[in-house]
Amino acid sequence: MTSTGQITLDLPGLDDGPDLASYRWLLANISGGKDSMAMLYELVRQADDAGVPRDRIVCVHADLGRAEWEGTRELAAEHAAAYGLRFEVVARVGLDLVDRIAERGMFPDASNRWCTSDFKRGPVRRLMTALVREAEEAGHLGRVRILNVMGLRADESPARRRLRVFSHDGALTCPCQDCLLRRTALESAERHGVPCPKHKKPGHGASNTLRHVDTWHPVHSWSTADVWTVVARSGLRPHPAYADGMPRLSCSFCVLASRPALVRAAQLRPDLAAEYAAIEERIGHRFKNDVSMKEIIAEAAEASPKVTAIPCWTG
Repeated sequence: MTSTGQITLDLPGLDDGPDLASYRWLLANISGGKDSMAMLYELVRQADDAGVPRDRIVCVHADLGRAEWEGTRELAAEHAAAYGLRFEVVARVGLDLVDRIAERGMFPDASNRWCTSDFKRGPVRRLMTALVREAEEAGHLGRVRILNVMGLRADESPARRRLRVFSHDGALTCPCQDCLLRRTALESAERHGVPCPKHKKPGHGASNTLRHVDTWHPVHSWSTADVWTVVARSGLRPHPAYADGMPRLSCSFCVLASRPALVRAAQLRPDLAAEYAAIEERIGHRFKNDVSMKEIIAEAAEASPKVTAIPCWTG
């Protein structure tokens, strides 16, 4: 099981990829970045080949507020519109990410990525709930099958390298046979007062009694060069941050980003960098253990004219 709740299922043919026509909804998570652009191209291509109507593809963008690069939400909408796809925006109820950091008194880090669970995974699952209701209102009977499609790639991090291309997003309340067996193993271990092996525990995924959710990473094995080739083929417009030197389009100041990337971001978004530095001082917590935003700002001011050859980061 991965940290996202996905369950590794030892079933024949699982890694061959999903039967797209078997799902009521194909939920494409798009960030506006290059990987989600490539993912969307590949999803639409395969869905068209499988005869899946495009009205069953829903694009979702998790809006992080001003922590994102300017125009990201609008660009994601543009990408969906280019294929004639439905576009939905989800967000955490309440404060945006920058204000939530200040309220919480700590920045996310590699071991506690609460930004992902609070601002992406949770809001996307609320959309899944709404899509289930929509299907039921249209006369769907039984559990609603949803394929959650993401543009995660193996090259991005060791953790992402370990992801299955296609997996079941199992959970304690999922009634499928595999989740039932896992629940039985957990209950048995609890009755005997022994730990349940991690690989036998139920997941913490999005499936439940009303929906069956699987996860698919169609560009998981693609290289960065593969991604840019398909982006060019798609005709979609990349975010200007790439031309400005950023290798990835995550938050403007991602806590996992390389130091040169943070310095370049501070040159491009000095006002937001200054706001992060002020938050650091107010809450007494550094942006990263090994570097403060104040130090990044100082380096950005010294670099002339800009940082080049920015290494990508993992995570």
